[in-house]
Amino acid sequence: MDHVDRLGEEHPPIPLDSADFTMRRPDLLASRFGGVLAYMTRVELEVERNVLELNLLLPDPPPVDKHFYADVWSPQELHHGVLLDRLQTLAGLPVSEPNVDQISFQLRFLGALAHLSAIQDVSRMLYYLTGVATEQSAILAYNLLHKGLLELDEQAVASTIIAPIRRQEPGHFAYYKIAARGLWSEMAPWQKWLVRLLRKQSFEVVGAYNKSQRAEFGGVMEALHITDGGDEGLQKYAQQIGRVELELLWAQKQGLRFPGYVLDSLRSAVHLYRR
Repeated sequence: MDHVDRLGEEHPPIPLDSADFTMRRPDLLASRFGGVLAYMTRVELEVERNVLELNLLLPDPPPVDKHFYADVWSPQELHHGVLLDRLQTLAGLPVSEPNVDQISFQLRFLGALAHLSAIQDVSRMLYYLTGVATEQSAILAYNLLHKGLLELDEQAVASTIIAPIRRQEPGHFAYYKIAARGLWSEMAPWQKWLVRLLRKQSFEVVGAYNKSQRAEFGGVMEALHITDGGDEGLQKYAQQIGRVELELLWAQKQGLRFPGYVLDSLRSAVHLYRR
């Protein structure tokens, strides 16, 4: 709770009037990073649906979870999305059309079971693990985007939009990591088994809910040069985003550098984009 309070106090939502949208070459920016901006914008704006999903999956959440996602995380992410959407439209790209209210059948089904406290704990653990992977992906992506914009000499948008956004993501990552470690230590063996099973079957790259979006994420990795090292680059990326769940879920697997399903998902995204 102290961490969440500190996040809210030290990192309020980025003021929308603080951004400088001056671009030297908006056409070049759009050509180089248009797909990245479109993807990130959609994911950030879909926070509205994410909150609806959390209310469904966690009917009786710990107060600290509710405080985090309703009072801190959601307002921050929404401002990220609004800023990015404004940036991409000024660069000549289409306005984002996020899914803000349509919840999948799978989540509705899991939500129906979540009224059982033991199942809600499983849902919470999956939420934390998804949060860890999502935020680690965001940190890496915003760092690479910031670097790329500086290489294009787009100083204004890099320093007043991307840099402030990327400063807020590590606090989210830290929250999920703290929460995941705490809950995992309290779970029964059968709950841990179920989490491993569901995580392995449901893991997907951040923000991808269908084949088209998986292909778009493959394009994001290409544009940010994550794939430059071929499969070795993907393995390095998988190791970064899968580190926490490897530590918790698969600690008993000696010699494993990352969960195999993480790399499989990344490879699939790149394959879909390139074909």
